[in-house]
This record gives sequence, structure tokens and C-alpha cells, in this order.
Amino acid sequence: MTADSYGIDQNPMNQSVIVITGASSGIGEQAALQLAQRGAQLCLVARRREELERVQALVAARGGAAAIYPADLSVEEEVDRCAAAILGEHGHADVLVNNAGRSIRRSIRNSLDRDHDFHRTMQINYFAAVRLTMRLLPRMIERGQGHIVNITSMAVQAATPGFAAYVASKYALEGYSRVLAAEMADRGVQVTVVHYPLVRTPMSSATEVYRKVRQMSPEQAARWIVRAIDKRPARVGTLLGEALETANVLMPGTTARWTGRVFRYMSKLQRSGIG
Repeated sequence: MTADSYGIDQNPMNQSVIVITGASSGIGEQAALQLAQRGAQLCLVARRREELERVQALVAARGGAAAIYPADLSVEEEVDRCAAAILGEHGHADVLVNNAGRSIRRSIRNSLDRDHDFHRTMQINYFAAVRLTMRLLPRMIERGQGHIVNITSMAVQAATPGFAAYVASKYALEGYSRVLAAEMADRGVQVTVVHYPLVRTPMSSATEVYRKVRQMSPEQAARWIVRAIDKRPARVGTLLGEALETANVLMPGTTARWTGRVFRYMSKLQRSGIG
């Protein structure tokens, strides 16, 4: 599947209450703008109040409605406070998009004394997403309907070298998502996992070599979220990602060796200034 295959149809969202984390920039911001045009009632979550207010104003300019909930999701008490505020004002959430994330590029060999890298990525990419889900899930179960959209990465399918902390946290979220989907199968709550390839965001631009390769735009990436909410598939991703995941299952040793060689070659090009 390609980004273009996830188009947006024109039917409104019927005032669905949609919570988006990481909504102050990048994919989250673009998803908010696109969902606002579909008639959704948006709950925008991020750390920076001023940036949330900026996105809120953009939504309003397009005739949409958005409430903002500034919160540092790496702090458990702030996750609880955010969820309580959303439920207090809206009564429920129809859709939760766990989009907030953190990435660290550092090899395992250079991380031997940096346990905090793994703690930080797990805290926002996994624990925060799980905690917010757990706080909003009871009302979904009571109402017999709901949808959790968890944003992961093609890096999970490819086991990308240099990103052990990030990939591990997204693997954890994917494992949780699969169990959640199985347990909620007969309760009206659906789960979608989105495996993004590279998306041109501030997070990806921090890696120099990625600035020189083709990346999906935030607008294209946001269309995947809109399509996921419309169609509620179990997974959204690319054919390449599916192929890499299949190769990891069928030929794990060979796939690991070739993946390592490819990324060592890319790193060499970057150091030489060719890439």
C-alpha cells in the first residue's frame, strides 16, 4: 500500500470525540486539521500550550471545534489529569490516537551506560500510551464502541539498527495493541496499528542521513490516520514494511545480517559526506 492509497472520503465524522496526542505539530497537527474538516470534536493533547492554542486557532479557522489539554504525558499524574478532564468535559472518547512519541538514534554499543535512553522512550512511547488508553477504555467498553489508533513505525518491521530504544518501545506498544484487539474483539472496541515509513517531521529531521532520503509528508501521514478511523483496519502500512516483517519471520538470521550491512553502508556514506 502507498500513502496515496489512503485517500479521504467526504462523509463527516458525526461529531465523534477524537483524542489526538502529540497534536501540537507534525502528523498530529495535520490529523487534527483534516479530522476537523470531517466534523470531529477534537481533544488535542501535547506539552506546549502555546502550540496547542495555535493548532486550535487553525481548526477554528476551518470551522472545526477543538479543546486543548496541555500535558506532559511522560508524567503519570498528568496523564491521569488529562484523561479525567477529557471525560469530565465530553463524557467519553470515541477514538484515541496515541501519536505522541520520542525517538533516539544511538547504537547499542554506544548506549551501554545510557539506560535513561531506554527509560525515556518507553515512558512516552509505551507507558504513556497504555496509561491513557486504560483511563479512556472503561467508557468505551460501557458504551460498546470505541477505537484505539496506535502509531508505531516501519522500523519495528525492519528492526532498524541504531534505534534500539525507539524500536523496543514501539514493539512493546504493538504487543499491547495485539492483545487489546483480541480481548476487545467482542466488546465493540477496535484497535488499529499504523506502521509509518519515514515521515518528514522535526523528530526525523534530527537524523542527518534521513534529511537526504525520500520521506512522507505530514499531510500524507495524517491521511492514513483519517483513513484508519474511517475503515478501522487492524493494520495500516506499506508493502515494503510487510515484506520486511515477513522476511524477519521466515529468515531471521539472514534478514538481520543484511539489514546490518545496509545500515553500516549508509552510515559510511554519511561519514564520508556522500550520502
